[in-house]
Amino acid sequence: MTRLIPLGHDLWTVDGPPIRGAAGFDFPTRMCVARLPDGGLWVHSPIAPDPALTRDLASLGPVRHLVAPNDLHHSFLARWASTYPAAQVHAAPGVQAKSPGVVVDHPLDEVPPPDWADTLDQLVFAGNRITTEVVFFHRPSGTAIFTDLLQQLPEGMNRGWRAAVARIDLMTASAPTVPRKFRISFTNRRALRHSLKRLRAWPVRQVIMAHGPVVTQNAERLLARAFDWAR
Repeated sequence: MTRLIPLGHDLWTVDGPPIRGAAGFDFPTRMCVARLPDGGLWVHSPIAPDPALTRDLASLGPVRHLVAPNDLHHSFLARWASTYPAAQVHAAPGVQAKSPGVVVDHPLDEVPPPDWADTLDQLVFAGNRITTEVVFFHRPSGTAIFTDLLQQLPEGMNRGWRAAVARIDLMTASAPTVPRKFRISFTNRRALRHSLKRLRAWPVRQVIMAHGPVVTQNAERLLARAFDWAR
């Protein structure tokens, strides 16, 4: 049985095993796969690889682009780059310093590369002390693709003091939102407003995040509420 979950025209998600992050917090994981017009695959925030996943991807097409959207999501990048040596590695600021064994072919910025410009748009949420995240928009399906800036962890995934911190940080809020630690870490509000202006111009119908549910209804309303603090 394939683990690929279709989410629109040539767009899939794959849920991975939980991962333990900083301070012992547990997070669900999810990666995103888009098939580009040339038949090649664009793999966003790769999860832990395994033979079954490799076979699933082979059924879709050749992996040509590996995307590390921020410097918190690079743990498996080296293994993917080794498995797919012909694939180009695209990385957000900070990833190369944390992955010295990986050759970053293309740093990610505000301009999508020609290989996917007709299919995916992108913007950089700069000015945050925790991480610089690149958010993508899959045009055919109207899907905004986040990594860490939006989160909604399952209740009970963390226990004890970690559960309390997750609740206070809004990581387990009733709807996906921007955790408090990310909100206060935006030191460049001008850059944040610039990013939000671009985000609001996208005709978003769905939202994907690495640590939360896939949102297929009222996506624009969700994003408006998730960023209503950034005025």
